[in-house]
Amino acid sequence: MDITYIHSLFLKCNSVSIDTRKIESNAFFVAIKGEHFDANTLVKEALEKGASYVMIDNADCHIDQRTILVENSMIALQELAKFHRQYLKLPIIALTGSNGKTTTKELINVVLSKKYNTKATIGNLNNHLGVPLTLLSFDDKTEIGIVEMGANHKKEIEFLCELTRPDYGTITNFGKAHLEGFGGIEGVIEGKSEMYAYLSENDKMAFVNVEDKIQVEKTRKLNSYSFGINKENANVNIVSVKANPFVEISYSNLVISTHLIGLYNANNINAALAIGKYFGVKDLDIKEALESYIPENNRSQLISKGTNQIILDAYNANPSSMTVAIENFLQLDNSSKILILGDMFELGDESREEHKSIVDLLLNKRKTVCYFIGKEFYLNRIEQTNLYFFDTFNAFSDYLKAIKIENSSILIKGSRGMELERTLDLL
Repeated sequence: MDITYIHSLFLKCNSVSIDTRKIESNAFFVAIKGEHFDANTLVKEALEKGASYVMIDNADCHIDQRTILVENSMIALQELAKFHRQYLKLPIIALTGSNGKTTTKELINVVLSKKYNTKATIGNLNNHLGVPLTLLSFDDKTEIGIVEMGANHKKEIEFLCELTRPDYGTITNFGKAHLEGFGGIEGVIEGKSEMYAYLSENDKMAFVNVEDKIQVEKTRKLNSYSFGINKENANVNIVSVKANPFVEISYSNLVISTHLIGLYNANNINAALAIGKYFGVKDLDIKEALESYIPENNRSQLISKGTNQIILDAYNANPSSMTVAIENFLQLDNSSKILILGDMFELGDESREEHKSIVDLLLNKRKTVCYFIGKEFYLNRIEQTNLYFFDTFNAFSDYLKAIKIENSSILIKGSRGMELERTLDLL
């Protein structure tokens, strides 16, 4: 595989794609062979839809000089992205963490784009395929790249850092996510900290939340730029935070009123503020950027349906994010509260215990109605007048159609696979 030659062909194209449904004119298409589907069989379709070149790893699918045969298309895609990153030599900020990665990435992007031509991970394309696609979306006009990294097992962040070679890195938090793959919370900490190891070994910089004792401990020997709330020793210090329901922070002489719900988002906002300050974005521009950002894609969206106010946070869930979402919701100044909570996935042997802890959290909240949906929550069902358990979404749907909910504040949260946004059509 001559990566220099492949890269020269890639540079002639306007975009890169691994999905024939999303091919643009003059695209560079990479045919990935998966467990259930082989995109090598779509070479002709890709070319007809506008691809200029197609990288394949099945010689039987070769058509003409527009098809580039490699030994393994996925590995070639990763090597191409790595080569392209070195070719551009632009500064890259990488981020990972158990919760808040995508929101933090979006906030960093809107802040830095006030001064720089930035490009960031689209959506949550943050794995072994998404990160290469992100790197290949950067071009010679990109002044700062922002790369989100996800992981569900150890050594994944290490691998993504070797591809990305970030100059700066930040970790949102260490929480109970993907416990099955990481083997427990200690595995999560070890896996996410692979980013710190890369930054340390390559003399790069970390943005550190001094509110997080684990981050502080793990970055003692690192070049760092810190942020916190009422922490005089931090490089960037927020003096106050409140939320009802939207987060408002005070920094220096500025009050920044965001469209983000939940005090737990204060750290995500603070990270973007600190990174903006480090890169020389003006205070008023940072304020304008943070106040303009409106979450979407089922992430802490505030939605009105009839007389009900709904916080839709159904993009994903793990024990850490669900706990803070519940605690924040219960603190809101609303009289009638309803929680609609779905199962949390990828918790392995700790699943039953973690779902039980969420139920236990709500045992003494008798004024709050709680609907638990999914097989894991159903295994922990108990008899209490304000707690309702449904083993499937269809069972919950049938129940919801038979009742009327009015004048209530409602939190909807669950793992992506639960698709709890379907609830909106029933309210």
